[in-house]
Amino acid sequence: MCKNILVCFLFTEFDNTRELINFVKHYKKYSSGASHKLLICFKLIDSKKIIYLRKHLKVIDYIEFVDPSDVNDYDFGSYKRVSKLYRNYNILFLNSHSYPITNSWLSKLLKHFNNKTLVATSASYESLYTSLKLKKFYKFFSYLVKKIHYKKNFHPFPNPHIRTANFLIKGSDFLKFIKNKKINNKYDAWQIESGKNNLTIFFKQKNYKIFIVNSDGDKFTLNNCKFSETFNYRNQKKCIISDKHTRKYIKSSNFEKKLYEFNTWG
Repeated sequence: MCKNILVCFLFTEFDNTRELINFVKHYKKYSSGASHKLLICFKLIDSKKIIYLRKHLKVIDYIEFVDPSDVNDYDFGSYKRVSKLYRNYNILFLNSHSYPITNSWLSKLLKHFNNKTLVATSASYESLYTSLKLKKFYKFFSYLVKKIHYKKNFHPFPNPHIRTANFLIKGSDFLKFIKNKKINNKYDAWQIESGKNNLTIFFKQKNYKIFIVNSDGDKFTLNNCKFSETFNYRNQKKCIISDKHTRKYIKSSNFEKKLYEFNTWG
């Protein structure tokens, strides 16, 4: 079993307190199955609100990290600063909409984690370039400009990549990737997840092992990750970590689910 394990949960000023409460509730309900440290990262939140939020954290043991940045460089900016502090740790990053929904959620991920490994709980083949559609004809010119820009920065479908809502990586490895990347807007964040120079491609080119792990504790490569049943497929019956997009799929109509499946897997 890997040593020096950190679970990092991110909570920002843009999130509802309910997200923090849901995380705490599920973190207590489901056993991780592995020894670890829990870090709660507060981003762009003033001290008065942090004092209030601590009331919801009394029932768990955790390390508090107040991100010193006063600009919004999205999840990855905070992950970078956490990685600098815990570069020798293997870090499971969870965004503010994520929480475990099965027992032994951490040990199942660690089972397949080693040096030069990147592990996630879901993946996608979706291409933002391919899936961009013209919805209103009078917006054709702006659509065309956007399409050209997307073609420059995103591969066409299929575009296999891990979803960065939650992923496990060594802190020092993440720093190799993120380096001096500028994250000024949501578009920059999208490129880190699924752009032509995304996180998955970076480590794939360095011959890292990349796995998706499901609730059975089974691992899947990017070539067959659809069948892990963790994202937009077969009601995601084997999902380990829930996030806002997995929940959106579950709540959707059958027609909407088919559309999500098509955009994700073709």
